[in-house]
Amino acid sequence: MTRDEIPPGTLYMLILRTLARDGSLHGYEIARAIKHVSRDVLEVEEGSLYPALQRMLLKGWVTAKWGTTADNRRARYYTPTRAGREELARQVTQFTRVFRAINLVILPA
Repeated sequence: MTRDEIPPGTLYMLILRTLARDGSLHGYEIARAIKHVSRDVLEVEEGSLYPALQRMLLKGWVTAKWGTTADNRRARYYTPTRAGREELARQVTQFTRVFRAINLVILPA
């Protein structure tokens, strides 16, 4: 199976949804969860994930705290904020509206 690219503008939504569903996670866990839930179709590369998380910190959508992983490694754990949950709801609404409109165009009448 090949992996498709994550549609532009949806990475924040995928990260926020993953954190809202699974709670506080470190970067590798976020990427792994997105890959797993998408049945190995979506793969978030480190070069995209960590800059996105940093931007999300600056926007106030997530908080971060240093912790230790199950295999005793130091990692930064991310948790969605109230503003992040509100942003997730806004992005899901917008994505759903656009997705429905695209379907109207591409599906046979």
